[in-house]
Amino acid sequence: MDYNATSPLDPAVIEAITEALREAWGNPSSNYLPGKKAKDIINQARENIARMVGGQADDIIFMSGGTEANNFVFHTAIKYFWDTLGQNGREDGPLTGDVALPHIISSSVEHDSIKLTAEHLLKMGRADLTFVPVSKVTGQVDIDDVMRAIKPTTCLISIMLANNETGVLMPVKEICCRVRELNQQRPAPRILMHSDAAQAIGKLRVDCQELGVDYLTIVGHKFYAPRIGALYVRGPGTTSPIFPMFFGGGQERNFRPGTENTPMIAGLGKAAELVNRNLSHYEAHLRQTRDYLEERLEAIFGKEKIHFNSHFEGSEILPNTCNVSILGTKLQGRQVLSRCRRLLASVGAACHSDRGDR
Repeated sequence: MDYNATSPLDPAVIEAITEALREAWGNPSSNYLPGKKAKDIINQARENIARMVGGQADDIIFMSGGTEANNFVFHTAIKYFWDTLGQNGREDGPLTGDVALPHIISSSVEHDSIKLTAEHLLKMGRADLTFVPVSKVTGQVDIDDVMRAIKPTTCLISIMLANNETGVLMPVKEICCRVRELNQQRPAPRILMHSDAAQAIGKLRVDCQELGVDYLTIVGHKFYAPRIGALYVRGPGTTSPIFPMFFGGGQERNFRPGTENTPMIAGLGKAAELVNRNLSHYEAHLRQTRDYLEERLEAIFGKEKIHFNSHFEGSEILPNTCNVSILGTKLQGRQVLSRCRRLLASVGAACHSDRGDR
């Protein structure tokens, strides 16, 4: 049941991967038939993914996964800050003296690929950093708290679209709207907006145009695709800045060079196609299943022994996520789950599974 950690491959996705392995084995940059077939598969996948998130095909850049995509955005924001100020190269090492560092704002509940990247930049003296806490009442970051954290040197705000443990949806659209108004009033560099949408895609409608983000992280293995990802960039290199972390053979328009992983891209594209076709069914089924689970938990244990940590008054949550505590003395999550022979669940994010009990 813990599909927020990862999901199995859809049979149609397995078929698409298998076909690509068998028929599209050529280098996508080659002119012979297997290479052209590989290129066609990649182009179609790019179209499917763009449609899934409300973007254009040229806005999609394939990545190894969400971790790379998130690091890519932070790398871009730092370089953009210094390039805009005409101090190219200053982002490459620690700075000393009275130098205003690029400032990044994020939330206190982000995935480690955001949190640790930001903390590393702070430790290396390459960025200033503010983590905005989430409200104990709503489970969300407060929009006014985010806006109050902005400094003249703020170059990036990165807020996840949906939390992986509580399922709470963050007010990304509203923050983007406020920041867009602010950008029109302040000098360059403008504040770039990023959202890690790993948990939201495939579970509810995600539209980058409505959200107003400059960057959106896409993670395949959360919606029945293989472990590969992509980054949405609003007008890469034109509307929104983008700076490569790698250099090589020119693939992905030089933004992310390296011979494309055609079979995994084929799988990601097929999963996106399925989302485009079936999202309303997916969302309704997930919500019905989650609601049934919560009803049965209350019926069996009693309302006085069940607390739903994902229920915040006034906040929307993902249709698939149930975060629940069974109340009782000396009860520990791992011990409860170890006695469940058929239930697959976690006490928290999979990437934190080695950090003790709850």
